[in-house]
Amino acid sequence: MRLVVNKVSVDTGPQAPEMTLLRFLREQRRLTGTKEGCASGDCGACTVMLVEQGPQGPVSHTVNSCICPLGSVADREVITVEGLAVEGALHPVQEAMVDCHGSQCGFCTPGFVMSLASLHSEQATLLASDDREQRHRILDVISGNLCRCTGYRPIVEAGFQALKKPARLANIVQNEGESAPFASSEALSDGGSGYHRPTSEEALQQRLLDEPHARLIAGGTDLMLEATQLYRSFETLIDLNAIESLKQVSVTDERIAVGAAVTYTELERTLGARSSELMQMLIRLGSRQIRNRGTIGGNIGNASPIADMPPYLLVLEAELIIRNGRGDERREKLTDFYLDYKKTTLAPGEYLAQVVFERAAFDEPLKLIKLSKRYEDDISAVMGAFRWRADGSLVIAFGGMAATPRRALETEALLNQSNWQREGELDEAALDRACEQLSHEFTPMTDVRASADYRMAMAGSLLRKACRALVAARAGKAVEPGVFTHA
Repeated sequence: MRLVVNKVSVDTGPQAPEMTLLRFLREQRRLTGTKEGCASGDCGACTVMLVEQGPQGPVSHTVNSCICPLGSVADREVITVEGLAVEGALHPVQEAMVDCHGSQCGFCTPGFVMSLASLHSEQATLLASDDREQRHRILDVISGNLCRCTGYRPIVEAGFQALKKPARLANIVQNEGESAPFASSEALSDGGSGYHRPTSEEALQQRLLDEPHARLIAGGTDLMLEATQLYRSFETLIDLNAIESLKQVSVTDERIAVGAAVTYTELERTLGARSSELMQMLIRLGSRQIRNRGTIGGNIGNASPIADMPPYLLVLEAELIIRNGRGDERREKLTDFYLDYKKTTLAPGEYLAQVVFERAAFDEPLKLIKLSKRYEDDISAVMGAFRWRADGSLVIAFGGMAATPRRALETEALLNQSNWQREGELDEAALDRACEQLSHEFTPMTDVRASADYRMAMAGSLLRKACRALVAARAGKAVEPGVFTHA
């Protein structure tokens, strides 16, 4: 496969499917400014920029190269910290980090520089915003970068200082012409690498007929941990990122359909502005680097009991569109998709194509509350989702409370059979009974994030909090969207 690294066209030769972009950069290109810290996408020391041509010129976004498979950046342009300087002149972010004393040991510094450099490429837009908005954007882009010694104040100050200088993305990317980034290619496995990237669902289906047990990969933010943490090898990976039909979000008056390969960042752009609760949940889901890669289909398909999206989709009563290698299609409610811990109804040769839910359900009052030890880039201890239907009934779902994300069907029935609220007043006795029912309906586990007792107590607390917020919202009172509480 081929790609462009710091304006240099590179032919990688055959590579193992699990070869990461980080390993390739460090071991084969000797670009050692990009560091490996956690090998799981948590610390940000491995951050690099991917660049593509947009309608107004080149645009960039950051990724964790430690869990980014090399095959997924075929025909793409990669910029590392070594590629930021132009003719010996430091990039404005690099200059600001020096001037603001934003580096001590320096190990994490390249990752911070790359995150801020990607933001700096939007400098013209950000200059029109106020200090509060700039600070929000700076904190957002470095939320996936961990500093152990310098402290964040000088790093944030470097971000502010850099934004005062002109953007230079066009100066550090390869120019259009014969040596520009390559056209999309489907034949990435000709070298025997076992990494396939079909460009249509028809090609994907044919590949699945030939290799029904191949692993599917989109963002790889979960799957690639098998390679970096468990040191497993993959015989065959099928990458879904070049299939445009799986990357679309369709919004009509009747329904919303989200392709399985839609990233969280794209979900922010397309649906976040329509739902403040969804937006607040998304900006607490992983980090910016993770949201640039992670997909809604991956969050559903890995069947994690602590995934953040499934509880939300469960209260929307979402359906999944699942297809197989023969092109057959079936629809299945998300409530029926999960069988047990890390087990789903997905059969060999099948793939998740779309998630579909009613527009009316999406527009109804909603409360999403996440409990985690860290405010950013952390796994949920408990995730609660609560929707108030137009008919006055509640839909409730939790993550972190069972072997799979689950609807609280018995608790819903108990509440909805009672007058838990009337004319804006809550029936506390009805809520007490509902919390008691939760303790019979769920059996959470104890792990490093939280004890079973804590999880059960917090599930009841979240139910009360959500009911009060929903009643207040319907009464026209101001309610802060997306309340996220620390464990």
